[in-house]
Amino acid sequence: MKIAIVGATGMVGNVMLKVLAERNFPITELIPVASEKSVGKMISFNGKEFAVVNLATAVSMKPDIALFSAGGETSLGWAPKFAEVGTTVIDNSSAWRMDPTKKLVVPEINGDVLTVDDKIIANPNCSTIQLVMALAPLHKKYTMKRVVISTYQSVSGTGVKAVQQLDNEEAGIDGEMAYPHKIGRNALPHCDVFLENGYTKEEMKLVKEPKKILRDNSFSVTATAVRIPTAGGHSEAVNVQFENDFDVNEVREILRNTAGIIVQDDVANNVYPMPITAHDKDEVFVGRIRRDESQENTLNLWIVADNLRKGAATNTVQIAEYLVANHLV
Repeated sequence: MKIAIVGATGMVGNVMLKVLAERNFPITELIPVASEKSVGKMISFNGKEFAVVNLATAVSMKPDIALFSAGGETSLGWAPKFAEVGTTVIDNSSAWRMDPTKKLVVPEINGDVLTVDDKIIANPNCSTIQLVMALAPLHKKYTMKRVVISTYQSVSGTGVKAVQQLDNEEAGIDGEMAYPHKIGRNALPHCDVFLENGYTKEEMKLVKEPKKILRDNSFSVTATAVRIPTAGGHSEAVNVQFENDFDVNEVREILRNTAGIIVQDDVANNVYPMPITAHDKDEVFVGRIRRDESQENTLNLWIVADNLRKGAATNTVQIAEYLVANHLV
């Protein structure tokens, strides 16, 4: 099993390598891929050293699977070239997510849509993944009507440059800015770029992607995405109106019995999900589960996950695991 990691020297690429090692993914040959300036650099993996190669070399090596985390332009340009030589690409950018010919996958929810013919598979947005992990079982039981999401997203979601900006601000250093304003001791209602409708790209990902993953356009979604000065982990305040009424204790039980979800909901003992406790974990944490008393059949949830793991690297690796387990590669 030859596995290429495109963007191996980047933030998500590093976590992909870590997750592949932790989960004992069956790799016989690792092909780390990065930009020309990193070619020749050595990457350590499972006690062995592998040299970074460029994209053209990686295509010529015909990997079985290529995990992409190198930005949308790279994915649009190079994913088809890998697919042409028989490689199955799992892409972590937004390039292919809403392409009607490509599958958008969270394995626990819709892995069954994958076939041997899917050569470019899209990994959803980090905020979408943790959202649908919690909502999918509840939608199945109570049928969602409307979802209102407010996110509190860490700087790691922007990348290394943003983490460095926060570090510089905390250290009192003037440095390169990833954001148009300071992020320390601040909150920016500005994740990704603004669109003509006044929403950001991040907000529209949250509006569109859940419908594709759940294969259902019957519910509506609106979102406000906010960047906050946490180093890692995304949080979401989610308000869900259902067609059918629910029992809050039953909601907790459904979530407790959902693979990949951990319920942390004991407010008497100050137990609720937080980015600091979700750090470096693969599960999605749900708490503050309570009825919205202002409107019938409506629930409030607080959802937290490590955006670099389940929100990116882990979900990508889980898709690869699903492909292997079901003989689709």
